[in-house]
Amino acid sequence: MIPRNMRAGGYELPGVESREVPLIGYRPLSPDSGTPSSLSGRRGASDDLETSQAELSPMKTTWYCPLDLSTVAEEEDDGVIYTVVVKQHGVPHGPTCVKAGTEEKLVLHLLHSFSLGDSSYITIFLSTYRSFTSTERVLGILTDRLENPPGDSEQSHIRQAFNKAVCTVFRTWLSEYPEDFHSLGNPTCLLRLAPLLPQDSSSAADLRAQLLRIAEELSEKALLLDSRRDRSSFDSPPPNPSLFEPTSILGFPSSLIAEQLTKIETELFVRLVPYHCLGSLWSQRDKKGREGVCWSVRATVRQFNKLANAVLASCLWPTTLRSQQRARLLEKWIGVAEECRARKNFSSLYAVVSALKSNPIHRLRRTWHDTDREALRRYEELAEIFSDKDNYSQTRELLKEEGTSKFANLDNRLNNRHVTRVRAAEVLLHPDLLQQTSIKSPT
Repeated sequence: MIPRNMRAGGYELPGVESREVPLIGYRPLSPDSGTPSSLSGRRGASDDLETSQAELSPMKTTWYCPLDLSTVAEEEDDGVIYTVVVKQHGVPHGPTCVKAGTEEKLVLHLLHSFSLGDSSYITIFLSTYRSFTSTERVLGILTDRLENPPGDSEQSHIRQAFNKAVCTVFRTWLSEYPEDFHSLGNPTCLLRLAPLLPQDSSSAADLRAQLLRIAEELSEKALLLDSRRDRSSFDSPPPNPSLFEPTSILGFPSSLIAEQLTKIETELFVRLVPYHCLGSLWSQRDKKGREGVCWSVRATVRQFNKLANAVLASCLWPTTLRSQQRARLLEKWIGVAEECRARKNFSSLYAVVSALKSNPIHRLRRTWHDTDREALRRYEELAEIFSDKDNYSQTRELLKEEGTSKFANLDNRLNNRHVTRVRAAEVLLHPDLLQQTSIKSPT
């Protein structure tokens, strides 16, 4: 930081020719490192000022200017606002990136982004467009454009560049987000799009065949929809509470429980769609008509709640247990948490730790008093991993340090996680009973 008296006094910074340049930081140098070359030319009338500043800060200092040789400007053209990097040294314009625009212009820019040097636009658009439009709408705009392609003939340079951009957009879309096409309710837009794809390349033919295959699957799905509804009308019998034995968890090795939980998390995180974690989509999950939004994230939340319910039910359900018996259950779940940590399964680890920190279990003072001291010490170390100090900085740093596969909890991004009416983990003998449990997870 700049000394307070220097900030308040309005001194001119050494090595800076203009007082209009902002200063964001400095780095102190050792006294024996010599005088910076940038200060060698500042002599004459400024010697007295430099002497007075040296008295304020005895350490020699290198000052950094945050301004680059390029500046950023904005240009508006036909409903689109571009961010343009204007370089010096005689180069008029650098890469042009879209900052804002109307829905139609943003979609059509997919076909022009490469020619304007905005190579990352396709990836950014495909990951975020669901927050302001729909797949059907994007396909409709692109299809309208394909019906009126640019250029006078198929062999013109403009038409060939356009066809290449079309293939790039749909190849990237089908490769990165195939669920967008499989989730369409009606195959009409795909049947309209497929014949309009370019005819002059093998890649376009592959794209056309892939779209027609998806359209056929959508048609079959629509025909089978009624029969699936009939099958789903049959409900399973309600669970029998008398068959539930919470202490049965003690019969399973902690390593086996952690292994099963890790396998479950593996399947969930492999299917996790990255853009489902966007706040603009997750915030719409409870709105009418948006119940299916972020289904992959909902699956991880359900599994988190299942495991938290399993821990709570096994520790609290039998009201006749003595504190020593309940302490053995706590020690078992602490052992499971340790095994999850060893497997780098942080999602299951956080679910177990959160359940043990919840008020219903935390208030069992006699039970905690009868718990093994070594187990308590290990539990405190595991709980410290998810400390909320400095916005979960310790958790973030630990995840960065882990170099191999791991399953991180999504609670840092997705707040207000609630436990729903779901089953417990499969490691319990009679998990169906926990369908009747509904609580809030600890924060």
